[in-house]
Amino acid sequence: MKKILITGSSGLVGSECVQFFYLKKFKVYALDNDLRGKFFGKESSTLPIKRFQKENYNNITFINQNLLNYRFLEDLFKNNKFDLIIHAAAQPSHDWSAQDPILDYKVNALATVYLLDLTRKYSSNSVFIHISTNKVYGDTPNSLKGLKELKKRYEVFNNGRLYSINEEMSIDNSKHSPFGASKTSADIIAQEYGKYFGIKTGIFRCGCITGPNQQGAELHGFLSYLTKCIVQNRRYNIYGYKGKQVRDNIHAKDLVNMFWHFYLNPERGEVYNAGGGRSNSISILEAIDLIKNIASSKWNKFYIKKEERSGDHIWYITDYRKFKKRYPTWNLEYSNQDIVTQIINKFRFKK
Repeated sequence: MKKILITGSSGLVGSECVQFFYLKKFKVYALDNDLRGKFFGKESSTLPIKRFQKENYNNITFINQNLLNYRFLEDLFKNNKFDLIIHAAAQPSHDWSAQDPILDYKVNALATVYLLDLTRKYSSNSVFIHISTNKVYGDTPNSLKGLKELKKRYEVFNNGRLYSINEEMSIDNSKHSPFGASKTSADIIAQEYGKYFGIKTGIFRCGCITGPNQQGAELHGFLSYLTKCIVQNRRYNIYGYKGKQVRDNIHAKDLVNMFWHFYLNPERGEVYNAGGGRSNSISILEAIDLIKNIASSKWNKFYIKKEERSGDHIWYITDYRKFKKRYPTWNLEYSNQDIVTQIINKFRFKK
């Protein structure tokens, strides 16, 4: 039986990985200590997902441990030769990182190099998948020529054609936020363990990952949190850009399917932009319309603040053609409408 270590195993991506690889008959080692609850409060805790996992999955080893405990991690790697490591644990918020940049860096960068080096020492033939972020590009997307303000969204045109962002965008000379900087550090070191040490590492620069398992909070997980506010009749704050800022969304299941394709045919230190692309792009104003339409809601409790979040993107749409070219059998299966419908059903069921 092949062994997989999943960090952040009760989070959005990690929980999808647990289910996917459990069904693929892997022996799953699920590591999660609910730091999300510490970062964003009890309402965003991953403990309910861990309880569900324990009740529904047999033969999974659950590990409640801090990734900064190197001695524990070394013992774990010494005693288990992993075939696949998926590093999904992180501190994921711009805003939170500014409150404690040192802890943010330890969680996002130091823990990553711990895992990579232990992989090199004890599981050197394994595949290591690192979940990075489009925030490694900093605020460079805000300086793109061809940015236009439309009725309900911003859009970028290149020579009259709609544009999306590929892996050639520079990560230099831009404002990242402490979160963006710590994730950039982890991104680069994961590349180096592939290119310098020869470990089979894949780095996935993700945009907005979402789905019904996301514990959305105001500071992270906009589509999940916005849906929660509409369904539960709460106030929602929009930070700057008139609510026309654009993101593309990828369902966590589609992302995990990317990981599976990479695992079957891995490379060393390769970077991929991972997102829902243009077909799954949406502004906050457009998302409000979509959610209200699907939920048959008259909700109108959103407030647009003048101040945008420092380093935040006005517009970002993923170009995932590099991955699609390398792995042509991978396809995006979930649309924004599919995703929103699933999230609405989740919150209505909980209510």
